[in-house]
Amino acid sequence: MSFKIAFIGAGSVGFTRTLTRDLWKVAEFADSKIEIALHDISKQNLSMIRQILAKDAKANKLPCKITATTQRRKALEGARYVINCTRIGGLEAFATDIDIPLKYGVDQCVGDTLCAGGIMYGQRNIPQVLAFQKDMVELCDNDHGQALFLNYANPMAMNTWAALDAYDRSEGIKTVGLCHGVEGGWKQIDTALANLFGDQEIEGHDHSTHKDRTQIICAGINHQTWYTHVCYNGKMIDSDTLLKAFEAHPTYSKTEKVRIDVLKRFGFYSTESNGHLSEYLPWYRKRANQIKKWIDMSSWINGETGGYLRVCTEGRNWFKTDFPKWLAEAGQSLTDYNRSSEHGSYIIESLETNRIYRGHFNVRNNGIITNLPSDCIIEAPGYVDATGMNMQSGITLSQACAATCNASVSVQRMSKDAAVNGDVTLLKQAMLHDPLVGAMLNPEEIWQMTDELLVAQSKWLPNYARADINAAKKRLANPTVKTKTWAGAARLKVQSVAQLRKSKQASVMAADKAAAQRSKDAKVSKSA
Repeated sequence: MSFKIAFIGAGSVGFTRTLTRDLWKVAEFADSKIEIALHDISKQNLSMIRQILAKDAKANKLPCKITATTQRRKALEGARYVINCTRIGGLEAFATDIDIPLKYGVDQCVGDTLCAGGIMYGQRNIPQVLAFQKDMVELCDNDHGQALFLNYANPMAMNTWAALDAYDRSEGIKTVGLCHGVEGGWKQIDTALANLFGDQEIEGHDHSTHKDRTQIICAGINHQTWYTHVCYNGKMIDSDTLLKAFEAHPTYSKTEKVRIDVLKRFGFYSTESNGHLSEYLPWYRKRANQIKKWIDMSSWINGETGGYLRVCTEGRNWFKTDFPKWLAEAGQSLTDYNRSSEHGSYIIESLETNRIYRGHFNVRNNGIITNLPSDCIIEAPGYVDATGMNMQSGITLSQACAATCNASVSVQRMSKDAAVNGDVTLLKQAMLHDPLVGAMLNPEEIWQMTDELLVAQSKWLPNYARADINAAKKRLANPTVKTKTWAGAARLKVQSVAQLRKSKQASVMAADKAAAQRSKDAKVSKSA
């Protein structure tokens, strides 16, 4: 067995290493001369991930080939699979996604899927995704069948939608969007129900074990997917029981307030994190003095203002500082590595070995979900084998869940088309119809905010004409809307590497103490 996998945006060091080690856990791949082709525009990040993977491969005596290049076309040449994990504009552009909307009163936790930040992220990413696919048509291993584009980059739905519009199956390209949101909520549901019924909580990092006890089905759109069916120990769980479980859980009752409120009012739990979900809806972040009511500050993902930007910045700084330590610790035996729940390696394994893999995937709707538009990108259950990806069809969401998804789909469609065509007016209309932006701002504020975002990000927006950018600059020279300096309702400062080390040490000590206490309690219970 021999084929090539290209990583575009391989400088996402931790993620690239996880996906690569996942692949190496497949026996057939570990014993084969598979090429891992790494591409990134950052020479420094590219060098770091190449060194780490090379050391991992050598220590485990793997026959694979690892290459690294800043030339994208070279990485794509002959590839059968292309994994996209890019962030166009990096943290510099990401900061403007968060900070400029804050000047107008729009408080985001993540800002990478919807809301002002997600819309602008799509404007930067979509032109590059189309460029990747254009190169794939020319360079990839399409004679084998059809090269597969596995898109991990956000905004997931917009990127995948644009790719399928431009390069569908007739062009020899297959595209699927992948996200791990379903997995995280799945583990939460199992944990909450175990607590409710007095069962033992399943601990550890192997997220596969809880699936034997709890089965789920999800459907919706990326980051607005709904657990439509939950089965625990062979018994179907209704919404009242699930609500009772989350409200009774000592942690989730505090960290998942938005998700619990939506569950209470919709009857379905959302796959997406509390922080993410809060910025996709028009109800929870529109009043600054009420935001803290709905979020929790114990972790960024629970709703912290600009939380993901903060942890990404801290992670970059920490990794660059501690890279020698990371490299020294690389080369561990794969025997001790637990394969992650990321879909990528399982999909490739299924296609190459015919082992069946079931998961939730982002694909063109085409009737899979009956009450969402046929052309949009949905997230729904399916399975993969050597024949390809096979999706369940005929799913119907509740009216409330469908209405929420449809509002976002309209924004996704306008944002996607604006990015493809460089249409400033359509971009502003997408902002206008975004649930949270529209709840916060009037049209004049939205128009000016979008102008400011366009100007700030112009170097990453080749899809927009220079004349449009210059016109935006002229309008900003005589602004009609007053802005403010605002850090947001719940923003934390970026920690130094020294502070992060101290926090990590404290967390490890707390975890060890908790584990010791659980062991002690278990012994007491057993003796009793």
